[in-house]
Amino acid sequence: MKRSEINRYVREALDFLAEHRFALPEWATWTPAMWADCGDACREIRDNALGWDVTDFGKGDFAREGLTLFTLRNGNPPHDRKPYCEKIMVVREGQATPMHFHWHKMEDIINRGGGELCMRVWRADEAERPADAECTFRIDGIETTVRAGETFRLRPGQSITFEPYVYHTFWAEGGDCLAGEVSTVNDDTADNRFYEPLGRYPRIDEDRPAEFLLCNEYPR
Repeated sequence: MKRSEINRYVREALDFLAEHRFALPEWATWTPAMWADCGDACREIRDNALGWDVTDFGKGDFAREGLTLFTLRNGNPPHDRKPYCEKIMVVREGQATPMHFHWHKMEDIINRGGGELCMRVWRADEAERPADAECTFRIDGIETTVRAGETFRLRPGQSITFEPYVYHTFWAEGGDCLAGEVSTVNDDTADNRFYEPLGRYPRIDEDRPAEFLLCNEYPR
């Protein structure tokens, strides 16, 4: 991805969040120079990978497969006792997050507003392949069963609970979607099992200076 694209996608995400009256911490708009001066007081932000995450999953086609996230809070077992994580995501219309599951993380995905959040799910078998079997999960606490790979939709205000070893992919229809995530501790370095081997963070072409730092770019 080009740095100029990342700058633009973060600016567009800030506008979309403001449209939906979702406020971020003040440091969400800090410049790289401000991060360079923040020192040890910001250790939790750095250690727990809080902040912006803009990725094309290494596929080079952000509009088709990509995601813009902001991690508001997250635990880090070696350093703190916080057992939870919260993210807000901008899912663009027609933009898919590739099929994946988590070995450890349990999560609720919530449609916070905008278009419909469309999903497909599969349970993983013992070989970590998607099984051709019905999937039962909870939507807003209501037990729901769908066929493997069947498309279903979350309207604004609805949420789904994913347990570990459930493959899922999602995208927005009818407009961009503001999607929330509430989960156990998130570890993007070791707890993502993509069905197709992918990179979690993008390779960046520094064609412009960074306006914002991503969650894996903070100075130490």
